[in-house]
Amino acid sequence: GRRREALAAGSPIQPIIKDVGEIYSRLLDHRPVIQGEIRYFVKEFEEKRGLRELRVLENLKNTIFETNEHVLPKCEQAMHDNLSETLKRLQAANDMICRLQEREHEERKLQADKVMAREEKHVAHWEEFMKEQKNKQAEVDEEHRRAMERLKEQYSEMEKELAKYASF
Repeated sequence: GRRREALAAGSPIQPIIKDVGEIYSRLLDHRPVIQGEIRYFVKEFEEKRGLRELRVLENLKNTIFETNEHVLPKCEQAMHDNLSETLKRLQAANDMICRLQEREHEERKLQADKVMAREEKHVAHWEEFMKEQKNKQAEVDEEHRRAMERLKEQYSEMEKELAKYASF
């Protein structure tokens, strides 16, 4: 590599190589431009924005701390108090509903007992009515049988009397 440099140093090609290197660095080597843009951007960002993000983060940290230390315990206490009150009310309502259900159950049982008593009474009346009907039927049948016997006797006497007159 040193030989080439030594050869190129004394040769007329040297200015051409130098020009090509300059053209290359201006056209193709963007590092100095990019570094300048980056420095400009950082400078502008720091001057314009300053420590705004840091202040915003600090405010957020303070708000979170305030919430954790003061607001959250107050909310928990209020929730506990209200839930305790609500639980007491729900328990009272549940007890009232249970009593109402017991009363309703007792009333239904009483009504069912009354219905059963009425039904048993109706069944007893029906059975008594049916016994009376059978007794009356038996009486009517007996009276009918006697009436038939009387009529038979009456007709047989009438036949005997007719038989006397039939000899004429």
